[in-house]
Amino acid sequence: MFHLRTCAAKLRPLTASQTVRTFSQNRPAAARTFGQVRGYTAPVAAEPFLSGTSSNYVEEMYYAWLENPKSVHKSWDIFFRNTNAGAPPGTAYQSPLPLSPGSLSAVARVQPLVEAQPNVDKLVEDHLAVQSLIRAYQIRGHHVAQLDPLGILDADLDSSVPADIISSTDKLGFYGLDESDLDKVFHLPTTTFIGGQESALPLREIIRRLEMAYCQHIGVEFMFINDLEQCQWIRQKFETPGIMQFTNEEKRTLLARLVRSTRFEDFLQRKWSSEKRFGLEGCEVLIPALKTIIDKSSENGVDYVIMGMPHRGRLNVLANVIRKELEQIFCQFDSKLEAADEGSGDVKYHLGMYHRRINRVTDRNITLSLVANPSHLEAADPVVMGKTKAEQFYCGDTEGKKVMSILLHGDAAFAGQGIVYETFHLSDLPSYTTHGTVHVVVNNQVCYRRNGHNEMDEPMFTQPLMYKQIRKQKPVLQKYAELLVSQGVVNQPEYEEEISKYDKICEEAFTRSKDEKILHIKHWLDSPWPGFFTLDGQPRSMTCPPTGLTEDILTHIGNVASSVPVENFTIHGGLSRILKTRGELVKNRTVDWALAEYMAFGSLLKEGIHIRLSGQDVERGTFSHRHHVLHDQNVDKKTCIPMNHLWPNQAPYTVCNSSLSEYGVLGFELGFAMASPNALVLWEAQFGDFHNTAQCIIDQFICPGQAKWVRQNGIVLLLPHGMEGMGPEHSSARPERFLQMCNDDPDVLPNLEEANFDINQLYDCNWIVVNCSTPGNFFHVLRRQILLPFRKPLIIFTPKSLLRHPEARTSFDEMLSGTHFQRVIPEDGLAAQNPANVRRLLFCTGKVYYDLTRERKARGMAEQVAITRIEQLSPFPFDLLLQEVRKYPNAELAWCQEEHKNQGYYDYVKPRLRTTISRAKPVWYAGRDPAAAPATGNKKTHLTELQRLLDTAFDLDAFKNFS
Repeated sequence: MFHLRTCAAKLRPLTASQTVRTFSQNRPAAARTFGQVRGYTAPVAAEPFLSGTSSNYVEEMYYAWLENPKSVHKSWDIFFRNTNAGAPPGTAYQSPLPLSPGSLSAVARVQPLVEAQPNVDKLVEDHLAVQSLIRAYQIRGHHVAQLDPLGILDADLDSSVPADIISSTDKLGFYGLDESDLDKVFHLPTTTFIGGQESALPLREIIRRLEMAYCQHIGVEFMFINDLEQCQWIRQKFETPGIMQFTNEEKRTLLARLVRSTRFEDFLQRKWSSEKRFGLEGCEVLIPALKTIIDKSSENGVDYVIMGMPHRGRLNVLANVIRKELEQIFCQFDSKLEAADEGSGDVKYHLGMYHRRINRVTDRNITLSLVANPSHLEAADPVVMGKTKAEQFYCGDTEGKKVMSILLHGDAAFAGQGIVYETFHLSDLPSYTTHGTVHVVVNNQVCYRRNGHNEMDEPMFTQPLMYKQIRKQKPVLQKYAELLVSQGVVNQPEYEEEISKYDKICEEAFTRSKDEKILHIKHWLDSPWPGFFTLDGQPRSMTCPPTGLTEDILTHIGNVASSVPVENFTIHGGLSRILKTRGELVKNRTVDWALAEYMAFGSLLKEGIHIRLSGQDVERGTFSHRHHVLHDQNVDKKTCIPMNHLWPNQAPYTVCNSSLSEYGVLGFELGFAMASPNALVLWEAQFGDFHNTAQCIIDQFICPGQAKWVRQNGIVLLLPHGMEGMGPEHSSARPERFLQMCNDDPDVLPNLEEANFDINQLYDCNWIVVNCSTPGNFFHVLRRQILLPFRKPLIIFTPKSLLRHPEARTSFDEMLSGTHFQRVIPEDGLAAQNPANVRRLLFCTGKVYYDLTRERKARGMAEQVAITRIEQLSPFPFDLLLQEVRKYPNAELAWCQEEHKNQGYYDYVKPRLRTTISRAKPVWYAGRDPAAAPATGNKKTHLTELQRLLDTAFDLDAFKNFS
């Protein structure tokens, strides 16, 4: 069985030796087949219209004829029959007999049609022109859509109409057509659905239907999409005749939803006319639109919808989409309402909500979550995506069929905020895709603001003519109600009753709201963790168990980490040496940085804790130290993750290289960590200073998130940090910024006798900041993050050179059962044995400790200078540092850091150390001078600066002149 082949590689004149070939690669092998077609028998010109320019059209005609010979013009029917019968070239086409006046009587009674001319050349050209015309509307019809309800702007801000859109009959000439062609019947191509059940239409009707589909009050721009199936889906949804028509029941539902949307804003305006609320006036139709999206999603099996949106219309969405109790919304306007929850709280139009309810249309349960957000427009986008991904992950929704997200945008923010793009380009990455998001852009060309930026803003200052026009506009509810009344769908009393019913609901809720005396922000929680806290939201205990492990577990994890747990897998030779070195460390009961991390992760996986590590190059590690994903050197894309081969029933481990984004990816991971407290979610910056392109997420979500929204989050930031002589970039993770945002008071010494002082400190802080100097302490702080009875963000300044430093090793003995994270590592050498002889007590954190111990050894000052490491910078370990100071009564105190004086930790540590000792002694500084840049770009200067700070640290007379 063969198909007719057309075109100059398809429909050129065929020779006797050529036969017709199949189109099966392009066409479904349904009924579009017939018996073998003989090729032409002589290399002479075939029919005059069989040229390359007409190939697509002739092909369409042929397939239409195969399905129904009557669906094509009589001349085509004759041509295809003759060709099938083996007619010689040039003779297959025969001009049809002239039609008698009576032969068209049945058609003429319906609509007079002008039959196409028998000139097949012209016939083909005209059909091709109509195909081009249809495509022009699909591509550019939105340019003339009537999108501005005020009637003062064109859709594309340009008054010109594209030349290929038929706005008047003289435009037909662009296609080689004229007014006399308007009543000719043309066969429709398969790339349009305007015909419905009809395969051919008069040109006049084709244009009318295209205008109805593309040039009314909805503009659709889609022909840039490369996926044919997607394009066809959109064409069908917009072009099919009658597809936009609603049933009377649907119209009544839409009216009821518009009543709620509109009257809610009217109620707020009447009661609190001088309050900012960022109302929805001018775009009230957003509420019915969102509810319809949710209805359809529920109908198709979606159980959970996670939403993100700016402040405009947020209260309306909370009330009429999420179904937040109205009295809880109204009481937010009461200036006498007291704040009960700890923290700052937030303005009402930033708050989120979580609610599970029955969808009345589908009668199915659906969970709705609106994520809290700051004023920073679009910042919540990646957070919503991350939370959506997590919910899909935990319920096994690998295709996004059960959990979905909806993001609302303002048109200016959508176009102007780069985070929108950063969020979009995560969409196809395997460990980030949510399998699609519904984006709703509240476009001020389609809608408008009846008020200004907010209710207190006067828009006439800058947009006088526009707002004069807005003042004349009837509200959309009134317009739609009048339309339905005129159609007989509802009558005026029914409409007025619907309004009265909702107004009564609002008034009753307002009365109840007066009984609310205390504002509970936790009632607005967008991501509750059932079972993790007590019923009143408190931790189940205020203790943390030891974080050490048995030797068997440490050894087992170490052995897996130093091997390839699958057969027939060839790894890189260099990696073989790395794994061999790991194996030797395990035999010696020692860990380096990478192995300590491996053991922390592996042990938590055994305990059922999902771990997700994300960032740029995290699979290998920026410094080639991690290697959590092995790559077969002989088989492309064959990989192995040994961490997922540790235990029979372990939790899954996800390690994923992100796109080259910080803002978007950190926001995504924050959202992922929101979903469950029983997961360790880590984001690693390629270099510590790269976090500054994600500063909005850090400043607006991570640092104050719990204070603003009573929303705990245990995300971990791994920020490589250290002065290595590598230049201003890639040196500093800017610890001073994180420490500046810590919420503890430097001038107040807490009650050090309080039970569980260290845990209470952690509970009260807004985040935890550490800089570990040993792999073992890094291991413990990662495990503590999960074993704590609550969740706090954890900021870890991780090392670079210490990853391979021979002294940066930890014995198994410091990681065994009963051991724990050391907030402070005290001096344990000669100085500690004779503390009265110590003349200087140096405090430091992180990598500089190894520089100090090396210098102290070289100078032979082990008895005169004690070095104490502060591993946990915030919350500040007042209790342990007080013990250290008292231990060395004759020592002067100095803080030593490798960072510049105006950076690093000094400004944070100094006042707290002074508070610790009741300001009895000065706290001197040994480090680099103040500077604008984080580090020098000159290696020699770097070494000179380092030696200078070491000289200061060990010169016991360095501070005499300052006493």
